[in-house]
Formats: sequence, structure tokens, C-alpha cells
Amino acid sequence: MSPKFSLTEGSIPRALFAFSLPILFGNVLQSVNGSVNAIWVGQYLGEAALAAVGNSNVVMFLLFGVMFGFSMASTIMVAQCVGAKNIAQAKRVVGTSAVFFLGLSLVMSLLGFALTHFLVAWLGTPADALPFALTYMRIIFLALPFMGGLFFLMAVLRGAGDSKTPFVYLCMAVVLDIALNPLLIFGWGPIPRFGIAGSASATLIAQALSLLALVVHLYRTHHFLCIRRNELSLFKVDWSLVRLLVTKGIPMGLQMFVISSSMIALTSLVNRFGSQETAAFNAAMQLWNYVQMPALAIGAAASSMAAQNVGAGNWDRVGKVATTGVLFNFLIGGSLIAIICLLNRHALGLFLPASGPALDISAHLNLIVIWSFALFGTSIVLFGVVRATGAVMPPLVMLVISLWLIRVPFAHWMLDRWQADAIWWSFPLSSMTSMLMSVAYYRFGGWRKVRLGLTGARAAQAAGV
Repeated sequence: MSPKFSLTEGSIPRALFAFSLPILFGNVLQSVNGSVNAIWVGQYLGEAALAAVGNSNVVMFLLFGVMFGFSMASTIMVAQCVGAKNIAQAKRVVGTSAVFFLGLSLVMSLLGFALTHFLVAWLGTPADALPFALTYMRIIFLALPFMGGLFFLMAVLRGAGDSKTPFVYLCMAVVLDIALNPLLIFGWGPIPRFGIAGSASATLIAQALSLLALVVHLYRTHHFLCIRRNELSLFKVDWSLVRLLVTKGIPMGLQMFVISSSMIALTSLVNRFGSQETAAFNAAMQLWNYVQMPALAIGAAASSMAAQNVGAGNWDRVGKVATTGVLFNFLIGGSLIAIICLLNRHALGLFLPASGPALDISAHLNLIVIWSFALFGTSIVLFGVVRATGAVMPPLVMLVISLWLIRVPFAHWMLDRWQADAIWWSFPLSSMTSMLMSVAYYRFGGWRKVRLGLTGARAAQAAGV
């Protein structure tokens, strides 16, 4: 069966918008899922429980970033092969990547479960939130292989030009999670009350069922990337492909590590001010998840679209993808930021009690930080385009500079003078730096000359290098 979806022809704005939309809706659904769960936990189990969930999610984002790197590497490899119409090579990439990814996620799950106590202590989790954090994080670590497997399959499908199927099964995971959360938290009939353990268990069950359903769907519909009985040898690890996965996946995973670890560093600073400040910060992050959704969706779509066109040798379209993506980021992301600013206290009140001091703190910090995500979104989109060729190190270096050499040090240096405001103002400063560097590299850097070596000389000849 041949690919049904091609990103190498037709109107670029229309194709990018249509491809981004399911990713955006999927990201919004994930945020809605997290927000609904946060409402149940924060409003009914208390601020200490919400602080525990927020701290646990920071750690999970850190570990999930490692899997993100390898899945994105396989996505780019698949997209280039599909763009070059080399489906046999695309299936070899899928087979090796699947085995590699499964082993990695299992190791991370087991190690994370064993080191849970160390991780929550390392975060400096407030004492009243510690028991909640230990319970929640251990169960989420057990869910990690299912979460990772679902994410991997969705990423590969997007590399093949299909963003609609991943959206359908992401919807399934979200609906199950939302439905199971109150049922398992509070209990009903013969189902006992599990408290915060019920919230984590709902995520585990929803991810596992959705992963199984997606695998069954792909084989029932005879997807062109499915590996059949007579092709089981494709699951034998191809070490040349592993080398590409590692050399390209580690830097992309480290990009997520840099982002999440810098957030962990800031969370540790926030925790110094107590549970009220931590809860305020976690509530604001719920809104920040929504604000970043357009840029993340456009960046993911631009990466798949650019990679297919790199494989096909359509370099003029690659440049137009980048320009269109940045424009979409400011139009869509900027509009969302404006709406949230207008509804600031009302939106934050969904996660925090109206009478508590945490709401005032959260409203204050949110107005300082939230607009900076429009700037950082430019970096996300341009990083998505340049990594489509395999240029993964420069974006990593730029993130290290903006987050670990500017954001975290600025927050530390100014903490005594500005108190918590030093943390909040570190966001706009680092976002501006990242945007300026990413634009400069896109315009003048050598990312167009980078090659994965998967699809022969066709793309290189088309580029004239």
C-alpha cells in the first residue's frame, strides 16, 4: 500500500494549516486532560496534592524528553524516506526504531520507579506534598512505556504525512483519562476510593488501551508502514540506523532535557517560597501549556513537512514552510495569549481556590511571563525546520545558552533582590535571546548542507551542494 498523504506538493499555507490543526487540537486535548485532572486534584484533594502532581509532571516531562528525541529522529528519517518515495527504507527505520524505543522506555520506567524517593527529594518537594508525590509518581512511571509507545506511533504516522489518525487515538486516551479520574479518585459502587493514586491509575489505563487500539487499527487498515509476518526480519536491529537514531536523537532529546531541567531548576527555586507559591506556579503552567500549543503544533508539522520536501529535493518549499510557520505562530499564538491575559484571574481560578493567596500570586506572575511564549514559539518553529535536514546540534546549543546560561542564572542572581519576581522575569529575557539566535541561524547557518544519508544523492543534487 502506498502513502495516502503527501506534503511535497500543493499550497504550503493550506497544507501546513491542515496538517497542524489535528496536532494542535491533540495538544489542546492533552492540556485539557491535564487541567481537568488538576481541577479534581486541586479542588478536592487540596493544594499540597496539586503541588505534588505539578512536581511529578516536571520529572516526567524530563524523562519523556529523552524518548521524544529518538521518536523525532525516527520521524524525520521516515519523512525523508517517504518524501523520496523509498517506502522499503521507511519500514526498516520503523522496525529498528520500534525495538530500540521499546527497550529504552522499559529501562526508564523501571529505573524511575526505583528512584522515585530520590527524585522527589531532589526537587525539594514541600513536606506536606511529599506523600502525594511519591504515590502519584510511582504509578506514572509504570505508565511510561504505554505513554511512550503511543507517542512513538503518533510521531511516525506524522512523519508519513498523517496527523489525523494520531488525533483520533489521542482523543480516545483523553476521554478515557477524564472519565476514569473522578471514578478512581473518589470511588463508586464496588470501586474503592484511591485518592491521588486513582488519578495516576486513570492515566495508565487510558494510555494502555489507546496504544493497543491504535496498533490494531493500523494492521486492520493495512497501513503501508505496518510490518507483516513475512517482514519480521525488519525488527532485527540495523545498527547503521541505530547510529543515526542515537546521533540525531540524543541532541533532540537533550533539547527537551534542557527545557525541562531548566524548569526543574526554577521549580526548586519556587519551592523555597512554600506550597502557596508552588501551587500558584503550577496553576499558571496549566495556562502556559495552552499558550505553547500552537507553536508546538506548527513546529511539529513544519518538521514533518520540511523533512518530506528535503527527501524529495524541494528546497524552495522548505523555505516557504519556515516563513509560513513563523507567521502562523504569531497569529494563532498571539491571539491566544491576548485572550488569556483578558481572562487572567478567571482562568487561574479554575485551578486555585478564590479565597486563597495563591490566586493573587499566580495572576501576578502570569502577566509577566505569558507574552514571552510568542517569542519562544518562533524558535520552536525554526528549530523544527532546521532539524528536518538532521541539523540537531545548533538548536541544542541555542537552548543551552538561552535557558541555562541566561534564564536560570538570572533567576538565581536576582532572587535576593527581586524575590520570586526574579524567576518570572527570567522567562521573557531568555525567550528574546532564543528567538534572536534561531532567526540568525536559520538565515545564515549551514543547516541546508546537513544530510542523513538515507535517500541517496537526489536531495543533495537538487539543493546544488
